[in-house]
Amino acid sequence: MQPKKAILLQAVCGAVVGALAMQFASHIHATFSAFALDHTSLDHKQYLLAAIPWVVFSLYWEAAAKNAAAAKSSESKVSRALHVFLANVALLLEIAPIRGPGRFLPASYLIMAVGLAVETAGLFLAIWARRALGRNWSGEISIKFEHELIRIGPYRKLRHPIYTGLLAMYAGAALVTGEWLAIIGLAMALLAYGRKIGLEEVNLNAAFGAEYEAYRRESWALLPGLF
Repeated sequence: MQPKKAILLQAVCGAVVGALAMQFASHIHATFSAFALDHTSLDHKQYLLAAIPWVVFSLYWEAAAKNAAAAKSSESKVSRALHVFLANVALLLEIAPIRGPGRFLPASYLIMAVGLAVETAGLFLAIWARRALGRNWSGEISIKFEHELIRIGPYRKLRHPIYTGLLAMYAGAALVTGEWLAIIGLAMALLAYGRKIGLEEVNLNAAFGAEYEAYRRESWALLPGLF
């Protein structure tokens, strides 16, 4: 190869390699930027307060679980593990102070306050429903020994008020965070609890038959008048 052609080829190759290196570097920079801390949220105390309802929920659930009756039958460990995984990843996406792909809401004190109010309302509904269930409650989908079909408290109108409360907490956290990652987390939570509701309805229908079918006709799954 003639020297001039060799020099030209090397220059072209060098330019291509340089362009690819710059493109790769820009992708790396964008990736690390997406996982940078979201200082816009961290500068607001409401963002830090958003974790409190979840801490209260976890502590109460842990204490209340000790009074649950023994299970006669329950879902598989794989099914339960899948739900726990989806629910926990959803929460992590919602409350982790990561910038991600950006914001869908401005970091407004008013919006964050509304989000906290929705979270708190969801927490109280979940606790009220948990108390109404008493010993019939279980973290996994199960049928207890001497299981009763509860129709008091929020169960008069809703078949799954605990899930209504929890999804309200997810929605409230998304409002507080205002990040697109939180919307992804909320969608994941809806998927997790939608799946669980379907499995639970089949389980309760098998256990209570016509009584549960009548209850279904007279109630709503999550939201009165909507679903």
